[in-house]
Amino acid sequence: MPLNPKIAQILEMVARANRPPFHTLTPQQARAAYEMSAQILDIAPLPMFGVEDVRIPARDGETIGVRVYQPAEPSWAEPMPALLYLHGGGFTVGSVSTHDALCRKLAHDAGCAVVSVDYRLAPEHRFPVAINDAFDALQWLAREAPTYGLDPARLAIGGDSAGGTLAIACAVLARDSGIDLRLQLLIYPGTSAWQKSASHARLAEGYLLSGETIQWFFEQYLRDERDRDDWRFAPLDAAGGVPDYKGVAPAWIAAADHDPLYDEDIAFAAKLEDAGVPVTLMRYEGMVHEFFKMGGFVPEVAEAHADAVRALRAAFA
Repeated sequence: MPLNPKIAQILEMVARANRPPFHTLTPQQARAAYEMSAQILDIAPLPMFGVEDVRIPARDGETIGVRVYQPAEPSWAEPMPALLYLHGGGFTVGSVSTHDALCRKLAHDAGCAVVSVDYRLAPEHRFPVAINDAFDALQWLAREAPTYGLDPARLAIGGDSAGGTLAIACAVLARDSGIDLRLQLLIYPGTSAWQKSASHARLAEGYLLSGETIQWFFEQYLRDERDRDDWRFAPLDAAGGVPDYKGVAPAWIAAADHDPLYDEDIAFAAKLEDAGVPVTLMRYEGMVHEFFKMGGFVPEVAEAHADAVRALRAAFA
């Protein structure tokens, strides 16, 4: 399918701007550039009843930040469901701030709290720190939910891009530790150790997320090439073996047909289905990686947001 006209316009603007790609920058420069640009195409942030930044313990004795979005006044008599959200950014860039508008949108429209995790970034914190932080946050939420007027029996996990990778791993760890999740909300998640699919070859340049940038992200995050064999990094095809996904939470997966990750997202959906996991696979035509954060410029993004909200509402019903 052809590019959405507004997406094509964005790609033209990016090309004309001729800004240095992430893989030519230091991680600190890339973070600053992403923070500066993250809200340009995004929707306006919706009001919340409450937004609270909290420090929670990590397993190594450090603390990590989470931002708790409450769309309505908490009621301990009728506790609210909650989504733990993990932002994208190749494990190297991104923050709760870059994904603030999206988290507010999901909380507001789905009628659930959203707990956004500021997991520690590479290269200062390499694999598996991000996944450890993510699962520590999920365990904290399952334990502390009642303190915030949240229902520990109605929890979901979600994330975009690298955050989707972390969400997949958390869903498996949750199953194995007895945390009952209602849904995995996976927005163009990274799932493959090796970028050899047809979509990676076809879309390696000119579609926002380049092949060189993907490999640069991995170079920041992985300790060495052996980490590619770990299913927590590559839940689709890790050479060290992937888990049996039987019994993990149902999945809602958004795949963009002009995203290099498209083929691996389709393949991962099939892997879950083969394990008997209920999967809703949404294929968004004419869209690129990161399109969920372009709703301020691309009207059709509203449809994808609404699809995600419906999935959350159905899971929490």
